[in-house]
Amino acid sequence: MVHAIEDLGIPVIDLRCWRSAGKFPGFDTDPVSVVRLAVDHLRDRGYSQFGFCGFGGANYSDRRLSEMRKYVRSLGHDVVAYESPGPVHATTFDAEQSGMLDEQGLVRWLKSLKKPIGVLACNDVRAQQLLNACHACQIHVPDEIAVVGVDNDDVICPLCSPPLTSVEPNTHQIGYEAAAMLNTMMAGEAVLADITLVPARRIVVRGSTDSIPVDDAEFTKAYRFIRENACRGVSVQDVADAVPMSRRSLERRMRTYLDQSPSDLIASIRLARIKELLETTSQPLKKIARLTGFNYDEHMAKFFKKLTGVPPGHYRRKHRLESITDDDLEI
Repeated sequence: MVHAIEDLGIPVIDLRCWRSAGKFPGFDTDPVSVVRLAVDHLRDRGYSQFGFCGFGGANYSDRRLSEMRKYVRSLGHDVVAYESPGPVHATTFDAEQSGMLDEQGLVRWLKSLKKPIGVLACNDVRAQQLLNACHACQIHVPDEIAVVGVDNDDVICPLCSPPLTSVEPNTHQIGYEAAAMLNTMMAGEAVLADITLVPARRIVVRGSTDSIPVDDAEFTKAYRFIRENACRGVSVQDVADAVPMSRRSLERRMRTYLDQSPSDLIASIRLARIKELLETTSQPLKKIARLTGFNYDEHMAKFFKKLTGVPPGHYRRKHRLESITDDDLEI
């Protein structure tokens, strides 16, 4: 197919980057950004064991596994990987189809894993299969295995049980840059046949990673209280009172298990929610402030700039998804 398209002699942009390397310019999601978003999220949850589940022979899966191994090893850990064996010299499609049929091999791998463990699947389809296999062999998600997918598919992720945490590619930026390059080519200007890697946008957290691998009932209760109430303006003392435990004990356990303070965790959750609302809605700053536990938008703006270095309005202009309207979202 690549040769047939090449023979047409027309401007071409490759948005799959499968087999046209060196033939056409192309765009793809940067695998380094995908891996770092996923692994850093799992580390924030307290995981120190990591796995990868992919489709052996699918180029995007192979690249993500390679980058995950590099990053996790730089942190002093290893990656336990499973890739369903596919046909020799298989296409990406064949590799994916072979993997989807390899249910028994996947189940054996899951049973062999030392738990608790955080697993990155190469995409949401593979992650959904992984979750189904966990149910089949009675492995609890997320308490035993936390699962992260890639693509943030708006059909697959909410329908998984539990709903799937997923890395969201910046498809809008890829489309914009590809269209701009195609326009340049159609104007007769030469461009290099290189692959441009665009960083993933964010990780969208759902139930498949809503746990921490800690055998401490009091701390787990405190952690869940923070996640459920951080955007209501709770204080560290509110958290300690809700468990109950002493503030000193809460601070000490948080440092031991997550290497951060309770106030740091509260702030990170509020910041993530502010970013989400700025990116995906046109809600005024006053409403965003109320939705994230601030009495005044000025206080929210000061908090946001302190942690990001930019005002919320500037962040919104840079990251806003124009194709999403408030009618599409539940605030």
